[in-house]
Amino acid sequence: MTHIAQKIFVKMGVLPLLLVGSIIIFSAVSDNFLTAKNFMNVMRQSSFLILVSMGQMFALLTGGFDLSVGTCVAFVSVVSALAMATLYGMMPESVWLVIALGICAGIGVGMIIGAVNGIGVSVFGVSPFMVTLGISSVGFGLALYITGGSPVYGMPTEFADIFGFGNFFGLPAPVTVMIIVAVGLYILLNHTTLGRYFYAVGGNRKAAELSGINTKWILFLAYFIVASITAIAGLLLTARLDTGEANIGASYALESIAACVIAGVSLRGGSGRIEHVVLGAFFIGLVQNGMNLARVESYLQIVVLGIILIFAVVVDRLRLSVVSEMQN
Repeated sequence: MTHIAQKIFVKMGVLPLLLVGSIIIFSAVSDNFLTAKNFMNVMRQSSFLILVSMGQMFALLTGGFDLSVGTCVAFVSVVSALAMATLYGMMPESVWLVIALGICAGIGVGMIIGAVNGIGVSVFGVSPFMVTLGISSVGFGLALYITGGSPVYGMPTEFADIFGFGNFFGLPAPVTVMIIVAVGLYILLNHTTLGRYFYAVGGNRKAAELSGINTKWILFLAYFIVASITAIAGLLLTARLDTGEANIGASYALESIAACVIAGVSLRGGSGRIEHVVLGAFFIGLVQNGMNLARVESYLQIVVLGIILIFAVVVDRLRLSVVSEMQN
């Protein structure tokens, strides 16, 4: 492997090769795949996963992960939809106030989930696996209990029209929101002291503590950010579906971790770039779109996603080996 190839592999893994390979394969399978319309459709469909993956990156940067992101999406969807439906029935003339309060309710629920995860990991020192898995179970159970397993209807139509099916600056609303969040997170991670702290804590927590960094606060903030960004994805997905659903987002934990690892975010923490994560999540959306066009059964698509995750973990191990070779 040449020195330039090693650098690309260390930064992005095999993502560039996978992107090119998937485009070639699915272009041969379907004439509709390699079109501007389809690519915009993929971007819109992928925007929810991209948001969740960008949030997941913060947990991975600190050496952990968040298994509750799927439940967070579902619980935010249910709470925001119930809030809007209830308030809309009480004051149908105040549409924008109802939408604003519903959005605040959804974001608030996400923040609470993030705070609980953050306190469990940073204050009590519980494994991220156990904390986020427990919250995932609690949130999913509460979402089903509140709704009885039925979709929540009755939200103002303006919410779906604008945030689900509307366009901002010529782009679908979910894509526009995703881009704004991505730019904000890019600035945070690459141009602020706080952003460098996430890398420092994940790279060597003991050294970060000795450097004067409040590692507990950074760990708490990482999981708080994960859930907050995931809440935005949950609101956008609710607008797109025009219902509150307790059963959405089940695969987001698997897919978001796979997107990050494929994009070069280390499972051991301390490395990764937000723009690469965007491409990683887009790649997973591209593969799903290609399989749909190729009429691959949904059950087999789950198998493919599992294989992608395993492959991503293997690539992460290889990448660490390459890093060690370069350092030596």
